[in-house]
Amino acid sequence: MSSAISFKQVSKTFPPDVQALKSIDLTVAEGEFLVVVGPSGCGKSTLLRLVAGLENQTHGSIDIFGKDSVQLAPQERNLGMVFQNYALFPHLSVFENMAYGLKVRRESAPEIRKKVEGIAQKLEILEFLRRKPNQLSGGQRQRVALGRLLVRDPKIHLFDEPLGNLDPQFRAGMRSELARLHRENPRSSIYVTHDQAEAMTLGQRICVLCKGEVLQVGTPEEIYDLPSHRFVAEFFGSPGVNCIDGKIVKKEGEPTEFRSGSIQIPLPNHDMPAGSITLGIRPENWTLSAPENGVITGVIERVENLGDHRLIQTSIDDLNIFIKTTKSDIKEKEAVSISPQWEKSHWFERYTGKRI
Repeated sequence: MSSAISFKQVSKTFPPDVQALKSIDLTVAEGEFLVVVGPSGCGKSTLLRLVAGLENQTHGSIDIFGKDSVQLAPQERNLGMVFQNYALFPHLSVFENMAYGLKVRRESAPEIRKKVEGIAQKLEILEFLRRKPNQLSGGQRQRVALGRLLVRDPKIHLFDEPLGNLDPQFRAGMRSELARLHRENPRSSIYVTHDQAEAMTLGQRICVLCKGEVLQVGTPEEIYDLPSHRFVAEFFGSPGVNCIDGKIVKKEGEPTEFRSGSIQIPLPNHDMPAGSITLGIRPENWTLSAPENGVITGVIERVENLGDHRLIQTSIDDLNIFIKTTKSDIKEKEAVSISPQWEKSHWFERYTGKRI
């Protein structure tokens, strides 16, 4: 599949010396929905603004459908953008907001009406076409902003935290809506968010940014099951991977062990080199047992009943380990033993955070 957008060693520095992006290499395939995710201040929106032509990169190049973006003015890039704050014209009706881009292109009035009403029907806002934005709910305004993009039908769709202002009950519905619209009309899309649930449910691929650097690009399954960095492991999941700093200890004639404080766990069939290391286990990848049967014994500090499962916070020395279980006969302040499911463990370099 050919690439729609290609970043080659792209860096962006804001005066005096704030480096927002560092040597980004990234490709968005034609028709692909790529989600860029990371914490606030990691450079996500800057990445989007470079594609839109609202900022220029300091180093490197961005190709848009094979053309160097430096040679393309923003209006020549055939893209549309949806913002978190909707960016609707308050004095125009819903119809006029959605039709604006088509009027700029000087399309005929019958053609404009046909396109606007067709998209409005898909988005279930047909009855609101005569209203002004201030007469709509947040979810309805976001549908108008999305409709304005879809009516123009540019080749590239850019989304900057578009669901950030919506109530939680509306967000899931809008996620489904966006996924459906992309299936029906695949366009090269970059979707920026700090919400890992949006990234996992919307992205065909996910790009994880941290401090202006790409830590991993992969499918949702790859990001979740094979995190390439400790940060990625802790960022994805609710809660994320339990990371335990410790060391591998090898002694002649004795089983190899992982040690951290009072924790001493024999490692079955592991050929890890001795030395400092970080062990990562997801909350759902622990086995609970009676205090005398597991490899680590701790005290249950808190139990959260989440309906289909319990989230347990277990205290071992100064370490808190989170565990998901479907067991219901669990009480706070009880002792419990836990064992890692080794086939689902993650190992990271202690000081760089990189996956081993």
